[in-house]
Amino acid sequence: MEQQIKLTRTFIIACIICMVLGVAALIAGFVSDPQRTWANYLLNSYYFFLIAIGAAFFLAIQSISRSRWSAGFRRIFEALMMYIPVAGILMILLYFGMDYIYSWTHEDAVAHHEIIAHKTPYLNIPFFFVRLIVFFAVWTLLVWLLRRSSIKEDETGGTENFYKAEKISRIFIFFLAISISILGLDLLMSIDAAWFSTIYALKNFIAAFQHGTVVIFIVIVLLNRKGYFDFLNVSHIHDFARYIFIVSIFYGYFWFSQFMLIWYSNIPEETTYYLTRWQPGWKFLWISDIVVNWAIPFFVLLPVATSRRKWIVFGIAVLLLAGRWVDLYISIFPGAVGESSFGFIEAGAFLGFTGLFALVTGYYLTRASIVPVKHPFLKES
Repeated sequence: MEQQIKLTRTFIIACIICMVLGVAALIAGFVSDPQRTWANYLLNSYYFFLIAIGAAFFLAIQSISRSRWSAGFRRIFEALMMYIPVAGILMILLYFGMDYIYSWTHEDAVAHHEIIAHKTPYLNIPFFFVRLIVFFAVWTLLVWLLRRSSIKEDETGGTENFYKAEKISRIFIFFLAISISILGLDLLMSIDAAWFSTIYALKNFIAAFQHGTVVIFIVIVLLNRKGYFDFLNVSHIHDFARYIFIVSIFYGYFWFSQFMLIWYSNIPEETTYYLTRWQPGWKFLWISDIVVNWAIPFFVLLPVATSRRKWIVFGIAVLLLAGRWVDLYISIFPGAVGESSFGFIEAGAFLGFTGLFALVTGYYLTRASIVPVKHPFLKES
């Protein structure tokens, strides 16, 4: 069953072309409209980071629960999560664009706004990057340990590395619950520095899980078309569909809870967030967020018949990729840019990050057998 992936020349060239277009878009943007360009940089950096951290979370859950059904697909989770250190490096480069994105970096904003001034001990550039570096350093270490235990398992067999991965996953999932929540507040919620929500961190955490899960399924289906994972069957598809379905419900629940509580309490510091997004140019995107990320997945995947059809689930997964971009767009752009726009900068930046992410993921897929041949649960999978 051991299979080795080899990246085709076409795939590598396509990734490089996307990256070149991305660099060109960012350079042109930094010259013509740096504020909009830095907002795009943050959006795409965070978008692809969510895939990697969501895949790592998915892997940790499978390890802790000792899931048998997913064991054969483990290498996909691993390859996706290995993008985390690259995402960390890209995030650090935000240092050069902080003034364009975050109002709390401006002395006059702090001086004339009591709430922002109150948050200064936490919202300051040195402490911001200390948190960022610590989080990515720990995540990188833990996913590297998970990857190493998996590779060693292929070499030695047995259950030693299997149990080691389980222990590491427990540490990872505990640290992730705290760190990803804080990072979401730092990178996204602090754009609207005077605004606050007690549900934002949970919504952000669920979004990462949803994002990682759908990309895992997309990669598996695409590789299956190329002849890999010949054991992929209806039960696997249904299991992935249930994950997507359940996480979409959680996302919809947190989305509605945050809006409903803020609407009901009617506190000016809280309602300003939604008032901005209810204006022309944002209203359609704001409504599209809940429709794409909850309503469509819910009603399409609710019947067993549709959640067992590979290409229906695949279509929902692709739709959720667009939904996550929309969610991040309306989280970042109203506060960072102030107006809605889509053009070469947005399209080019997304293509550039897509090429980089695909190349990194593809590289790690080639570094080991696509199927963990000595995993204890491989036969059950």
